[in-house]
Amino acid sequence: MHPHRAFCPCRQLEREEFIVEQLGKFNKDLGSPLGTAPADLTQTNADGKPVVPLTQEQKYLFDKNGWLLVPGVLTESEIEEMRDFCYRLKHDPETIPQHHRSTYGGPLEKLTDHPVIVAFGNEFLASSYLASDTCYGFRMEMSFLALRSTTDETPFKFHAHNGNGMLRMPGDCHQYSCLPGQAYSGLTRVVWELNPVEKRDGGTMFITGSHKAAYTAPEGAHTQDWGFWDTYSCPAGSVIIFTEAITHSGQPWQNSDTDRVAVFNAYNSVDKRWSLSKPPQAQLDEMPPKRQTLFREAYVKGNVTGTKFDMAL
Repeated sequence: MHPHRAFCPCRQLEREEFIVEQLGKFNKDLGSPLGTAPADLTQTNADGKPVVPLTQEQKYLFDKNGWLLVPGVLTESEIEEMRDFCYRLKHDPETIPQHHRSTYGGPLEKLTDHPVIVAFGNEFLASSYLASDTCYGFRMEMSFLALRSTTDETPFKFHAHNGNGMLRMPGDCHQYSCLPGQAYSGLTRVVWELNPVEKRDGGTMFITGSHKAAYTAPEGAHTQDWGFWDTYSCPAGSVIIFTEAITHSGQPWQNSDTDRVAVFNAYNSVDKRWSLSKPPQAQLDEMPPKRQTLFREAYVKGNVTGTKFDMAL
């Protein structure tokens, strides 16, 4: 036998340990469990702010209800700056650089990977084998502004939609999957309320738990006054997170003393894409590298920005 081809137990052991480590992150074969450690997912956002994991109560409530309110996340100065930007965006966009004329832009950019959102994404959306400390394990899908008042020429109409997320066909992002100790929320909506909202004002409505419903909703669910619709009250700067698998609806705004100023963002897993929305390239080029990974293309093999990755083990 050639001396350089002699069997080396140490090298064989190193190779086996390497394979075990990689398979712990990704193994699609024969029902092998997915091993995830905190180090597999980014622990800071693009601005270097630490990600605080969800509490056990928050995880439980989101999985049980299909939506979660986190009150008072933003500071007063952040709220004021972002709210002003939203009004300019709607009424005076010429005062904003062209590549920032969207809810991806200006001060709202910091909402895209706010530490609270990264914490949620790490828990309910991220693929550990498609993540690193410099690359998010989930994607951002879209963003839009809801600036509503009682004087709107065309009031927003109640429109119940989605639900039954456990029983969706392949390719439908409006899905919800779970097993003991882990859940996947599919296409996920994040609503930043930049003004206070009271329960009767006109915030987003939910049929709590309907993301796991097996049966078709009764006729009453198509009416706004059905007793099983839930909503929320919250201070300005709060965030509401919900799976798009839940039955939900907007509604007309009712508070004549204040407008609804809400930024609606959406997120998805790395392998799926529901829309073609993304920031202008000029804005993407200005973003920190980690934030840019929110907008990478939707595919799996090797889709870990800045990291060598081989699924052909």
